[in-house]
Amino acid sequence: MIRQLSVFVENKLGSLMDVTSRLTEAHVNIRAVAAFDTPEFGILRLVVDKPEEAKSYLTERGFVVRVQEVMGVELEDKKGNLNQMLAILADGKINVNYIYSFVVREEKAPVMVFSTDDYIKAAEILKDAGVKIVEEDEL
Repeated sequence: MIRQLSVFVENKLGSLMDVTSRLTEAHVNIRAVAAFDTPEFGILRLVVDKPEEAKSYLTERGFVVRVQEVMGVELEDKKGNLNQMLAILADGKINVNYIYSFVVREEKAPVMVFSTDDYIKAAEILKDAGVKIVEEDEL
């Protein structure tokens, strides 16, 4: 599993930079980021090297932050691989709540990060299908 920060931010000029500036002050390395917005607020989702320290630092500065587990899988950079992974999950009756990706530089392999309601079943189904699960210490 990978721990992810979800930070609630106002949808206004500089709000994302405010979060990244605080993480820079805390010497936290951002490995992946995705922003989901509405007209008034947004949720900034981040995979960082020190999630608990990042949460504490941001919370002390007035941010609303949640740490939650998400799943990461490494896919070969090949046409159709994301679709194949999603088909495996769908066939196994696993719902994907949201998904985003980043690339691990050394392997040049995309890592898909996603949220689901049943991580144990998702991991079993994906492992059985030969999909590599990425653990936090591998990032």
